[in-house]
Amino acid sequence: GWCTAGGDERVGMCDGRGSTAASGECAVEAYVRAGGGVWGICAVACGGAERGSSGSVLSAWAQESWAAGSGADGARVYGLDGSPEMALNARSYTDDPQVSYLVGDFDAFPFADDAVDHVWSMEAFYYAADPEHTLAETARVLRPGGTFYCAVNYYEENVHSHAWQDRIDVEMTRWSGAEYREAFRNAGLAVAEQDSISDREVDIPPESAFPIEGWETREAMVERYRTYGTLLTVGVA
Repeated sequence: GWCTAGGDERVGMCDGRGSTAASGECAVEAYVRAGGGVWGICAVACGGAERGSSGSVLSAWAQESWAAGSGADGARVYGLDGSPEMALNARSYTDDPQVSYLVGDFDAFPFADDAVDHVWSMEAFYYAADPEHTLAETARVLRPGGTFYCAVNYYEENVHSHAWQDRIDVEMTRWSGAEYREAFRNAGLAVAEQDSISDREVDIPPESAFPIEGWETREAMVERYRTYGTLLTVGVA
């Protein structure tokens, strides 16, 4: 269901199916099938996913864009990671000639203004040293009408993620859903949607099995994966 939180956005709970990566893929595919012409897509922090995930999603976007008739050469997809090793690792996920991997920083995208149609970031944005600047950079490289899909598990409402900062040396940004919407708008990105996507891939044992490693109660585990899951915010340039 959806609830309205402003004139430029829809905010609500999405009964997602499958992994958050698959949900992000579906979001882009839905745009393409609705008639969006896509030839440039940038995925941020692409190298750390499990084998098969990053490359398959990026390739699927390229194929969907080609099927939609976006141009003579089809879609061009770029994966961006700050680590050369991660970028090389991601390259091994796919042999799709429409997919390229670059080393770069999402605080200074290696793209010209108005260069890409979509930017997708999964579990990376909160590592930005200056998240407001990162959003401004994202708005800069997006063409008018282009979209930024930002997915995070580390956010204020997800109380089960709060302890992550204690285990990571890098300072992370923990915004609420409302703070994401405000920051997107301040960067010139209209908030088209914001969903809490339920993670259905994680198997949750029956009540009788608890406590288990990492979880004292089944209720808490259900809340973490089914209720909070991943916060997806979609901005439009």
